[in-house]
Amino acid sequence: PRDRSGAADALQLDAMIVFDASSSMVGNGVTFVSRIDEARRALSRVLPQVARSRRIGLITYGPGPFERCNVKLNFRPTPNAADRILSTVRSLEPAGRTPLTTAVEDAANVLDFRNRPGVVVLPDGEETCSRSPCALARNLHAVAKALTIHVIAYRLEIGWDGQQGRLETRCLSDYTSGIYVPVSTEEELVAALQKTLGCPLFLKTERVVHHVSKVGNRRAMRSPQHGSKSTARRIVWLASIVSAVLVACASASRAEEKTLPLCQ
Repeated sequence: PRDRSGAADALQLDAMIVFDASSSMVGNGVTFVSRIDEARRALSRVLPQVARSRRIGLITYGPGPFERCNVKLNFRPTPNAADRILSTVRSLEPAGRTPLTTAVEDAANVLDFRNRPGVVVLPDGEETCSRSPCALARNLHAVAKALTIHVIAYRLEIGWDGQQGRLETRCLSDYTSGIYVPVSTEEELVAALQKTLGCPLFLKTERVVHHVSKVGNRRAMRSPQHGSKSTARRIVWLASIVSAVLVACASASRAEEKTLPLCQ
């Protein structure tokens, strides 16, 4: 059984993002915005907040020699990696095939999965390089120490292999107690990244504080005694709200393993 000591411990786990920059990311099939641009924008909305709380690394696959199974370790888990990740993915030109099995295997090795827990996030992809994600998932499950692989299936319904490809990709999360999140829009992708890279309630804390702060300011200004005592009361109130949010995240994690997988 895994140690479920709360959201803070979960956010201390290193994470690797496995980013699909293969040729399939050029198209969209719905709008004129490419899939890779939607993925970049979603990451830019999530990473600046999440990367302050956990070390994140990056593996990309696709770009390189024409129609080859190219995988690149861009960097290992690093503190405050948001700018570095975003700069890297913005520079990528989609090309190549989809060696997602090798990419996930490399990410697991970077995380030293045999000896310590970790998280892999797979934002997209179906295997097109003749390997089996299910076979890898079984092998990792047999020897890993609490490795979790979350699969974000981004527009996978218009992939190459049909239903079998989707089932193979889903194996990665099913065998490692991760979650499988099918998404088809940028907003859904943002929500999925928040759910897999950080505790959703924890991620909402800044928005809650901002809202409560504005309400508190308005109330203090309406009060005839909106001096230091009123300000002090408002600060205590804010602290209570923030504490309640963080405690709620930890409590929900212990009760909802599959709903909040990284608040374990």
